[in-house]
Amino acid sequence: MLQEFKDFIMKGNVLDLAVAVLIAGAFGTVVSSFTNDVLMPPIGLAMGDVDFAEMKYVMRAGSDAIMDGETTVQAATPEVAISYGKWINTIINFLIIAFVLFLIVRSYNKANPPAPEEPAGPTQEELLGEIRDLLKR
Repeated sequence: MLQEFKDFIMKGNVLDLAVAVLIAGAFGTVVSSFTNDVLMPPIGLAMGDVDFAEMKYVMRAGSDAIMDGETTVQAATPEVAISYGKWINTIINFLIIAFVLFLIVRSYNKANPPAPEEPAGPTQEELLGEIRDLLKR
């Protein structure tokens, strides 16, 4: 069983997939940083100092814990908000990654055109007609 597992892991497809997943994760991090740190600040500045990551719709404001000496009088409540700015950043990340993948696949397809199709052979009816003609002779 151990040998079977080793054979499975050492197949080219499994190794290729593992490398692809690791590179995709790293690429996603690079694109997220590009979007959040390079692309969105100028867009936010052009829109009047808007920070997309901070854009949200607050449904319930959070509160800090109220302390009375060493005892807690009221526990802290977390903020409940819809963070649509982070969602916008995520959509932009997705579009960048999808565009880069499109360019990669397009370049690959141009570099490796499909093999030309073999010329179509005679149809079954044509073959039967030839056999008929041969038998008549």
